[in-house]
Amino acid sequence: MSALLSVENLEIRTTSRTLLSSVSFSIAPGERVGLIGESGSGKSLTALAALGLLPDSMRVAGSILLDGQQVVGARDRALVPLRGRSVAAVFQEPMTALDPLMRIGDQVGEVVRRRAARDGRRPGKAEVRAQVWALLERVALPDPARIAKAWPHEISGGQRQRAAIAMALACRPKLLIADEPTTALDVTTQAEILKLLEALVRDEGMGLMFISHDLPVVTTIAERALVMQQGRLIEEGPVGTLFNQPTHAYTQGLVAAARAFDAALEMAP
Repeated sequence: MSALLSVENLEIRTTSRTLLSSVSFSIAPGERVGLIGESGSGKSLTALAALGLLPDSMRVAGSILLDGQQVVGARDRALVPLRGRSVAAVFQEPMTALDPLMRIGDQVGEVVRRRAARDGRRPGKAEVRAQVWALLERVALPDPARIAKAWPHEISGGQRQRAAIAMALACRPKLLIADEPTTALDVTTQAEILKLLEALVRDEGMGLMFISHDLPVVTTIAERALVMQQGRLIEEGPVGTLFNQPTHAYTQGLVAAARAFDAALEMAP
């Protein structure tokens, strides 16, 4: 089976320094892959490169094949058809990802209409509204009709993140990139969003690139993990192996820190 996303020898530079060097990995259709590392390790930069959304000031070398199409060196016009159909993204803070001047239903509905247009269809208002409500229900939002009429500031952070996931689902992508989608949420809501993402990706048969600095979080949702440090891919393998038998000192440090944190939580009154 050919890879849905294939990255080979990816290098990203600015005029003064190298941000990413010799990064190679692939994601197969339906595969769930975690990208782990501390802030500044190059995780989000890798995701933006895969989406073709790096600023013009950065120079990119190597190869990124997304759904069979070369991203590196391609004009933005050539990549627009891939965004939504082949790949969609959910970012860390939905308050910045959502338009504060549009109701939730209108934002999801816009994605529904754009996807339909790519399929050569022009759905009516009633059909779009029905699809919006179905998507909001699909991501376990209570009272979809009410949520659809709400402004982003009128709903909770967890509900905003669910709405952002609904927008990504409306694209019906082959690959979903989730970039730290639970960092800004409380622990209970974080667990709910992770469970939701896992179920949606499995049920829809999507590939997943899940980006996080938290190794235990990645083990709950990914099958395989890639560990990044200072712009380099330093270790990869099944999540169970990386968590129980890490070989690189940096990965060992991540695991030790995660276990120490869990132990501290268990000892807390």
